[in-house]
Parts: sequence; C-alpha cells; structure tokens
Amino acid sequence: MTEIKYIQSAGNIEHTQLNGFFVDWPDSPSPQRHLDILRASHGVEMAIDKDTNQVVGFISVISDGILSAYIPLLEVLPAYQGQGIGKELLNRIVARYHHLYMLDACCDESVDEFYVSKEFLKVSGMVRRNFESQNAT
Repeated sequence: MTEIKYIQSAGNIEHTQLNGFFVDWPDSPSPQRHLDILRASHGVEMAIDKDTNQVVGFISVISDGILSAYIPLLEVLPAYQGQGIGKELLNRIVARYHHLYMLDACCDESVDEFYVSKEFLKVSGMVRRNFESQNAT
C-alpha cells in the first residue's frame, strides 16, 4: 500500500509535483498556475506519495478567518482514489476551520454524498463561470 504524508503548506512544493490534476476540465490550470492557487489560498492540505514525492491529493480554502470559509477545490489523482485520501484531506480542513460559523463547498452532484457524510448540508446555490477567462491557465 502506498504511504502518504500530509502537509499544510505549499511553500516547499514545486510545480513539477502537481501533474495530472483537473481531470476533464475544459481549460485546466497549468501546474504552475495550480501552485500559485495553492500558495494564495488561506489554507491547504496536501497528500504526498512518500515514494514518488508527488502531490496526489489536495484541498484548498478561501476564508476571512473570522466567520466563513469556502472550499473551492478538493481533488485526488484518479490512481489514488478509493484509499481514503480525500476523506483525510477534508477531515483535516474541517478540524482546522471548526471554529468558523460557515465552511461551505460547491460540488458536482456526483460527490454530494461524500460531503453529506462529513456533516455538510445540501443547499441550493448559484454560481457564475467565465469560461472565456484566461485565469485558469
């Protein structure tokens, strides 16, 4: 079984450790842009394969640090899914932000039950996407 270590900072991560994420995105961020996103986030947790030193999963948080936080991204590489990595990443973020009134996530319906199992409530919401934006790359 793969040995995974978890870290809370992207400070020592290189973009070369961030390959294979954003599966099925029409215009996915490059590994360098992905690293920029992680470093600009209020909080991150990353799962790293100890044998390859590659990031195999991550979660990021945007927050005011006082009342609310939002989880925009949680992803585990396909080859590592089903090993509890996503659950561990989410557990770590929930523990770190437990003091806040709101910890929200907007997700695809296919993963609703994952969040419900971690005591998130299903609500309706609205999103706006600028698919022509070059900010993803």
